[in-house]
Amino acid sequence: MRLEVRLESGAGELRSLQGWLRSDPDVRRSAETEVRGSTPQPGEMGTALDVLQLVTGNGWSAASFVLALAAWRQTRPQRPRVEIRHGDTVIILTDCSPEEIERATTALNAAAGEDPDA
Repeated sequence: MRLEVRLESGAGELRSLQGWLRSDPDVRRSAETEVRGSTPQPGEMGTALDVLQLVTGNGWSAASFVLALAAWRQTRPQRPRVEIRHGDTVIILTDCSPEEIERATTALNAAAGEDPDA
């Protein structure tokens, strides 16, 4: 599964998030991360380093990933809005409440074709 994570705060914060995810044993075991440019939207020129791309493999846990994102966000002074994309599925984390974390985990499991109750 391929995921993209976008932040409203730019490449520096993406690199911070990448380091955080790489230090999380559950995420590190099952996903590769890369900060890269995104495809420009109509009317934009060029690309910017504004996407953290994750490629997940066997043993990937949506719950571990979302909890790692929420934990990282809590360490940030500005607590940026986090956007997760998988195909047509878009998940926004704004407050990382337990309900928001559960909704994000359920949506990612559904996007991966997994049983959300598993």
